[in-house]
Amino acid sequence: MANNSHSAETAATAAGRAGKIRVGVIGGGQLARMMIPPATHLGLEISVLAEAPGMSAARAADAVGDCRDAATVMQFAETVDVITFDHEHVPQEVLAQLLATGVQVHPQPHSLQYAQDKILMRQKLSEIGVPVPTWATVQNPAELDAFLAQVGGKAVVKTARGGYDGKGVRVVTAAAEAADWFAALEADPVSDALLAEELVPFERELSQLVARRPSGEVALWPVVETVQQDGVCAEVIAPAPAVATTAAKLQEAAAAIGRQIATGLEVTGVMAVEMFETLDGRLLVNELAMRPHNSGHFSIEGSITSQFEQHLRAVTDLPLGSTAMTRPAAVMINVLGGPAEGPMPVRYNRALAAHPAAKFHSYGKDSRPGRKVGHVTVIGDDTAQVLQAARAAAAEMENG
Repeated sequence: MANNSHSAETAATAAGRAGKIRVGVIGGGQLARMMIPPATHLGLEISVLAEAPGMSAARAADAVGDCRDAATVMQFAETVDVITFDHEHVPQEVLAQLLATGVQVHPQPHSLQYAQDKILMRQKLSEIGVPVPTWATVQNPAELDAFLAQVGGKAVVKTARGGYDGKGVRVVTAAAEAADWFAALEADPVSDALLAEELVPFERELSQLVARRPSGEVALWPVVETVQQDGVCAEVIAPAPAVATTAAKLQEAAAAIGRQIATGLEVTGVMAVEMFETLDGRLLVNELAMRPHNSGHFSIEGSITSQFEQHLRAVTDLPLGSTAMTRPAAVMINVLGGPAEGPMPVRYNRALAAHPAAKFHSYGKDSRPGRKVGHVTVIGDDTAQVLQAARAAAAEMENG
């Protein structure tokens, strides 16, 4: 379906001439899986390019192959009207080939690069005036030692590309603790430096979810609090309870940052802006994800328009939906695999029976400790009660 005549049209306009819009999702994980129901509700067709057979989104996986291979991606793109992503790992050179042949890509490569490369992200956010931690690029141990001296002897070091869920991140007090990463830079064809940042003393971590469509319309959900466990998001509380500042002031500040980034980087689709709330009430941007995000899963039940429906609306340039919450409070708990023994179906059935008010989501993955195999959401009127109920339901699903 992709050709040069589409390049100046939106997917919705092109499909209005030819029939239903077909959205192609690169990546077959749980994010792609959770786009399938809202695609059906919106009257969209959806296809997935999965990395391997049997992945979470297998029921929509019309193709299986390596997203780093240009020929594979181009062949997949010929079957759809617009390309979007389950992850940020498609190389820029492959994305450039898509654009050169008139394929619509959202978010576009010039925006996606800032979610793919942490150094580019820090440079761009600093350029447009977004608050971030003190940072520097370091190419060798001497530069890292100098930065450590500047920030008080302890810093966070990150690989520029490829890190997620705590991977590619270290807290160090000496450059020797990152010696293997410096050695690996010599063989890296893309990155020639590591990112070093101050270790921010923070009250908590927050996430601002924002959606933007190509025509410029922006929608924001309430800012949420995220709780990390070994570098992996374990809990999301929506909206974020007021702590160091009032709820209204916090939402206003987070929304302003989210809107500034979405507009300044020309993001299309859903983006999560992960932030630190410092002990003195400031917000500093930590990470960006230009796709539906773990911190937005609560929105499936907790918002009038889920992040997955909104992402599909945005990348096809359809009017965005309301992000108002369906109840005053929503809590999402990740189910992180549970014990290796004991089949998931047994634990799952027990959890469903014991917690009928909870909404359970299984990702169709084999269970192993630490792996995201599903999540549980509870909505209600009182945050403390909802949090307690969600934790109990997730524990039942995880451990039986």
